[in-house]
Amino acid sequence: MTRRRWLGWSLALATAPVSALAAQNGGTAWPTKPLQLIVPWPAGGATDLTLRILCEETEPLLGQPIVVINRPGAAGTQVAPLLKAAEPDGHTIGQVPITVYRHALMNTVPWDPVADLSPIVQVSGTTFGVLVPSNSPWKHFNEMLDWARSHPGELILGSTGIGTTAHLAMEEILLQHQVRYVHVPYRGTADQMLAVAGGQLMAGVNSTGFAPWVDQGKIRLLAIFSAQRSPRWPDAPTLRELGYPQSVYTSPWGIAAPRGTPEPVMKKLHDAFARAMQSERHLRELARYDQTLDYLNTRDYRQAVLDTVEREKRLLQRMNLLARPAGT
Repeated sequence: MTRRRWLGWSLALATAPVSALAAQNGGTAWPTKPLQLIVPWPAGGATDLTLRILCEETEPLLGQPIVVINRPGAAGTQVAPLLKAAEPDGHTIGQVPITVYRHALMNTVPWDPVADLSPIVQVSGTTFGVLVPSNSPWKHFNEMLDWARSHPGELILGSTGIGTTAHLAMEEILLQHQVRYVHVPYRGTADQMLAVAGGQLMAGVNSTGFAPWVDQGKIRLLAIFSAQRSPRWPDAPTLRELGYPQSVYTSPWGIAAPRGTPEPVMKKLHDAFARAMQSERHLRELARYDQTLDYLNTRDYRQAVLDTVEREKRLLQRMNLLARPAGT
C-alpha cells in the first residue's frame, strides 16, 4: 500500500459522515467510508493471510476498501473489547474465533462476547486430530481408549494448553468414559509434536500443524474431530464415525460487528462476505492451510455460538475451569 493511498484512507475514516438513519431505512447510503477489519492475530499467519484474500474479494461487492488491523495478544481475544468500544455502524468489524467466547467463560473480563458482539457470518474452522508416535501399538482410536480404560491414570496425553480446543475435545470423550489420564499442556505445536514423535507423549491432540510430522511418517493420525473426513487424510476416521456424534470440534471462526449494528447493514455485510468466500481464490487460500469453508448464515451462526457457549460452559464446569462470578 502506498503512503498516499494510506493517507487517503485515513482521511476518509476520519471525515466521512455515518448515516445510521439511512442504514436503518434500507442501508442505501452504506458503506460511506472504508471498513476496518480487526484481526486478533499477527500479520503473516494463516488466518491473517486468508482474511486478507477474503477482504480483497469482498471490497468490490461493498464498493469500499477493507483495511486489516492486526491486534495480536491476549490469546486472540483483543477483538472483543475493541468491537465493544467501536461505533455500531458496520464500518468496524472483526474476526472472532470461538475461543473468544470460551475465554470469557474461563476468566473474569470486562466484556461479554454474547452480549457485546453481533455475529455476521461463519467462515471456516480447523481440523484437529488425535496423534500417536509412528511406532505406537495403537492403530485405531478405540485401541488407545480401551487401553486407557484398563490402565487408569497411565495414559500420558498432550494438548496445546489448558482450556484450548484440543484439550476440551479430548477431555469430553475421556470424561464420558471416566478415564483418568495425565494431561501435559504445551505452548506450541512444534514442541508437542516433537514430544509425540519422540515418545515422551503416548498421544497428543492438535490442529493441522501436525501435517509435516504425519506426512514424514513420524507420527500417526488416529482420528479427527471434524464432521467429515479430511480430503488430505481420507483414511483417518472422524470421531463421529467412531460413535461420538457430539465430538465435533473445529474451533470455528467468523466475522462479527458491534452489538446494535443495524440489520440492513448486517445483511449487506453477510451477503458480500458470503459471496466472496466462495471465490476460487479464497478457497485455494483456505486449502493451502488445510482449512475448509464452514459457512453459516447470520441466523445459524448466532445460534451455533449460543449452542457452543452452553455446551462448553457445562464441560468447563465439570473440569473446574469455569470462572467464578465476581465477589465469590
